[in-house]
Amino acid sequence: MPSGLPEPPPIGSTALPPKTFSGTTVLVTGGGSGLGKAIATEFARLGAKVSIASRKQEHLEAGLAALAEVDCQASCAVACDIRDAEQIAQTFDEVEAKLGPVDVLINNAAANFPVPAEDMSPNAWRVVVDITLNGTFLCAREFARRHIAAGTPGTIVNVGASYAWTGGPGFAHSAAAKAGVKNMTETLAVEWSPYGISVNGLVPGLFPHDDMTADIRSNLDRTSEKDLSQPALRVGRLRELGWAATFLASPYARFISGHTLVVDGANWQRRFMTMPAVATVREQMGKEDFSG
Repeated sequence: MPSGLPEPPPIGSTALPPKTFSGTTVLVTGGGSGLGKAIATEFARLGAKVSIASRKQEHLEAGLAALAEVDCQASCAVACDIRDAEQIAQTFDEVEAKLGPVDVLINNAAANFPVPAEDMSPNAWRVVVDITLNGTFLCAREFARRHIAAGTPGTIVNVGASYAWTGGPGFAHSAAAKAGVKNMTETLAVEWSPYGISVNGLVPGLFPHDDMTADIRSNLDRTSEKDLSQPALRVGRLRELGWAATFLASPYARFISGHTLVVDGANWQRRFMTMPAVATVREQMGKEDFSG
């Protein structure tokens, strides 16, 4: 009987030498919940000064609490809507005043919810694309402008999604936005490498966590054996994503730029030799037939 991929080292282990990010200021957008909080925590374990940005006060508080649990040397939380370029600039100013200039930017903030494309409102499309694609660009742009002007190197990691390659039935808005993020990552890597700025992507697989939205969790709950639905025969552990993010931003990855690293136990490459019967997105979501 196959046993799948082994479990990772325990929580609290680090993949890089201690203090790898000592003196480094890291900004994680959407860093107060879920995957962003896990990434922020791993940077803190390695000595970084960590700032988190979010629109929601409860996420800012939760993020700071998580950083305190790992004895983060210095941290701050800033309320920011990444759709607003002025708010982004103010966030960078505030982080710089408290922790120093941002050396590493983790563009994690995004919007997403499952919906059949025919049910999607124009506003739903705009909101998801505006936050996920436009917001990622605006944050990257603010970061790069400051480093180019100062003549200092920097690192950007954009959190993406595997349906940037495959398409994402039920997530047309997010899939289109994440495809834009992947392409943008590759473009900006070429433009900004001469200035010492690396730009990479990081794609998480299935990492269940307590901060999943109710609609996405309800969709996930329809899969009773989540481990058995993965080639690894298990889902990801949050710290594994954090380790990948810290590596891409570390001095040990300085010649890696324009790359998107998928951390999903090969799930996005899975194919069936005999394809199962097609089920519409509506059927998969338990929705009634579309009536116009």
